[in-house]
Amino acid sequence: MPHPEVSQVKTGLHIGGQWREASDGGRFEVRDPATEEVLAEVASASVADALEAVDAAYRAGPAWAATSPRQRSDVLRRAFDLLMERKEAFARLIVLESGKALAEARGEVIYAAEFLRWYSEEAVRIQGEVSQAPGGANRILVVRQPIGVAVFVTPWNFPAAMATRKIGPALAAGCTVVLKPASETPLTALAMAEIFEEAGVPAGVINVVPSRKSGEVVKAMLQDPRVRKLSFTGSTEIGRVLLEQAAQNVVKCSMELGGNAPFIVLEDADLEVAVASAMVAKLRNGGESCTAANRFYVARAVAEEFSMRFAQAMAAVRIGPGLEEGVQLGPLVNRSTLDKVHQLVTEAVEQGARVLTGGKIRAGKGYFYEPTLLTGVRPDAAILHREIFGPVAPICVFDSIDEVIRLANDTAFGLVSFVHSQDLGKALHVAERIEAGMVGINRGVVSDPAAPFGGWKQSGVGREGGHDGLLEYLESKYICASW
Repeated sequence: MPHPEVSQVKTGLHIGGQWREASDGGRFEVRDPATEEVLAEVASASVADALEAVDAAYRAGPAWAATSPRQRSDVLRRAFDLLMERKEAFARLIVLESGKALAEARGEVIYAAEFLRWYSEEAVRIQGEVSQAPGGANRILVVRQPIGVAVFVTPWNFPAAMATRKIGPALAAGCTVVLKPASETPLTALAMAEIFEEAGVPAGVINVVPSRKSGEVVKAMLQDPRVRKLSFTGSTEIGRVLLEQAAQNVVKCSMELGGNAPFIVLEDADLEVAVASAMVAKLRNGGESCTAANRFYVARAVAEEFSMRFAQAMAAVRIGPGLEEGVQLGPLVNRSTLDKVHQLVTEAVEQGARVLTGGKIRAGKGYFYEPTLLTGVRPDAAILHREIFGPVAPICVFDSIDEVIRLANDTAFGLVSFVHSQDLGKALHVAERIEAGMVGINRGVVSDPAAPFGGWKQSGVGREGGHDGLLEYLESKYICASW
């Protein structure tokens, strides 16, 4: 019996305001990671379909760019209202295709909607500048104009929020878009297309093209000279490939890539707060988040007590299918992710790490992994140098602030970091020395639609969220004038 949330979703391609099948008839299966059962079959865009979507976006561009900021604001606000009205149906859909627990899916829908509300407000705040040239001969006018057609490639871990975080600022700026959602979670993006359609987004302004041929489809769009912007959320490895492809046409890029977030517990930390924050930073979305805490560095004086409390909290987590009442942790997204997580744990244990809780794949159907806490992890263990993307926390001890800063920065990544201390001055001092785009102090989550989200080093390029996110879709034009 199909789930009502799934059966109501249109499963074709959404191009130029029309729902249609792929030109080559291709379709692919979407599976529930909790049961491994097929939820639906979705149209799989070909290169020709993707280029048709670019064409639709390009043709819709001038009219959408010419709309008033207030019109764009009103459309985004209506989309916000519609998403909030249907938040339960969207949350259940997200659970079914991504595996996360229902409570977390509800939180994601609210977070996703907030990007639409925030950018409905930002749409009317696109400001320019006017000044007199220092030499006095002319005036300097700077105006902001939409960059043009934007291609979005979104991940499976936050299928609603990663779409609205990109669509919101693009529409507010007056850009048109082609969205290529992850193959694991295309249903949420397709349902989102209907929301925008109902909110009054004109045909061609938003196009959605799920595809199993992701590499060739995205490459073809980046080779189209009408595409002027790429926003990608995913792994650093794929990000490097896309940056190279985008360089051929000098396409402006926003890249939110991998992370290796350190979670630092200083000697004076409030351990009750630190453990509560660690649970969120590690287990939010099952650890399948670029902002998940990946390495835990705990001051030697409190390491034993912190580890004991953290292990007890992790052992109490209820695991199961996300739609079941009271479930706190759902399955990982697919078999390859499950196997990778278990391999990292196995290797660490073989090298001398101790398992305080968890460490096993749950028997039966679904891609479930137990919340796992490791201590005594060797500094060269792979689990400290790879993005885990699962509910596993490796703990290391440190003896000085200089040492932990060195350990925290010993990575090619720099997305987010977490610091716990009851001395705010000390925590801020540590935060300023960490090489990361974001730092959470005494908190396990930092994301906010009103704040600039992004990383340093190989964790990304550009920013999403806040006013900075709007500027990513605007070009500055300098006009030299005399009067």
